Amino acid sequence: MSYDLIVIGSGPGGYVCAIKAAQLGLKVAVVEKRATYGGTCLNIGCIPSKALLHASEMFEEVGHLDALGIKVAKPKLDLPGMLAHKDATVKSNVDGVAYLFKKNKIDGHIGTGSIAAPGKVVVTKEDGSTATLETKAIVIATGSDSAPLPGVEIDEKRIVTSTGALTLDKVPSKLIVVGAGVIGLELGSVWRRLGAEVTVVEFLDRILPGMDGEVAKQFQRMLEKQGFAFKLGTKVTAVDTSGKTLKATIELAKGGAAETIEADVVLVAIGRRPFTEGLGLEAAGVELDERKRVKVDGHYQTNVPGIYAIGDVIAGPMLAHKAEDEGVAVAEILAGQAGHVNYDAIPGVVYTSPEVATVGKTEEELKAAGIAYKVGKFPFSANGRARAMLATDGFVKILSDANTDRLLGAHIVGKGAGEMIHEAVVLMEFAGSAEDLARSTHAHPTMSESIKEAALAAWFKPIHM
Repeated sequence: MSYDLIVIGSGPGGYVCAIKAAQLGLKVAVVEKRATYGGTCLNIGCIPSKALLHASEMFEEVGHLDALGIKVAKPKLDLPGMLAHKDATVKSNVDGVAYLFKKNKIDGHIGTGSIAAPGKVVVTKEDGSTATLETKAIVIATGSDSAPLPGVEIDEKRIVTSTGALTLDKVPSKLIVVGAGVIGLELGSVWRRLGAEVTVVEFLDRILPGMDGEVAKQFQRMLEKQGFAFKLGTKVTAVDTSGKTLKATIELAKGGAAETIEADVVLVAIGRRPFTEGLGLEAAGVELDERKRVKVDGHYQTNVPGIYAIGDVIAGPMLAHKAEDEGVAVAEILAGQAGHVNYDAIPGVVYTSPEVATVGKTEEELKAAGIAYKVGKFPFSANGRARAMLATDGFVKILSDANTDRLLGAHIVGKGAGEMIHEAVVLMEFAGSAEDLARSTHAHPTMSESIKEAALAAWFKPIHM
């Protein structure tokens, strides 16, 4: 069987690339090693974690309705029911991708894909049988997996990655989260709301590395108020699994006396690494960079003509929507169009409560680049809708060019931040200014008015401060 395009991997990057290419008239096949499509994101990542984040938020919220004049009995946790909701959410999403493949006449091949040569993909099925497919172009969209912690063995029961943390059969009384990045804080907050005592151990001296420093600092205070304990500038060197409880040995990153903390579950969330094993890249002559990511040019092509790569497997933020946009871009390029991704306007969201959302540059990045900028800030405590919803935690921060007023970055900590960030994304996509944002009418009363006020503050002066 011969194709115009074979995509290896059906995560957000791969399945979107396949659909877009099929829409543009290409004959497309997808090779997927799982029994279901959707990759890590839909099966064991973004989608199931959001189901648990939302359910655990509702569980906590029900217990705090007194302040709104609503009297209810203390909620009881039905963990199997909550996990069933998560599984049903996953099923509807992966079934949706299978339907879209069928609708767009995309051939799905279940098995492990490897590149025998440019234009040749071998699919190895579970029973060991193989099939060779021919194609004009190959897109590698194999994503990433959890980075291991040296000296600590994952069993996905007591020492878990994000995968095991989504399927715990009981709430741990004590949970250690190794890594204060997005995944660790999200999953830590699920189990904290359901009753776990959570301690986060982070090698760096701050949480959310790479995000705006002021945002991270304020957000950490909010999490501490919720009951999180943080041990920053600290590393886990070993976990003793011999006893009834786990004993984690921790010490300061810069060295010093070791101490032991006990836990029922340890979640290792120190980042993710590109998945390139077993793809036959070396034999095909495909170059990797120093971090084992696939090297590509400005058009997502590797050093081997006809072999392309997108998503977590190449450089850039490991985000599902970044992979999707690259999938669309490479499909357009293969169809003879001009595919392009604007990496300056890719939002990032931490789906905790409150949420953290960010797009563009941080203050630290602007300082390092020597760019003169203005800052506009507005707290949700001064927003009428936020007060009505008891959602006054957090603030909006707008960064604009001091000379041109062009929007350079937006950072939000607050309820619904992940939905609100997109007006800044759209504005940045069209090279808009803080004044443009400040002069755009925002419905009253809404949380989004705080974005307008922060833009007013960056451009001239806010009204409600």
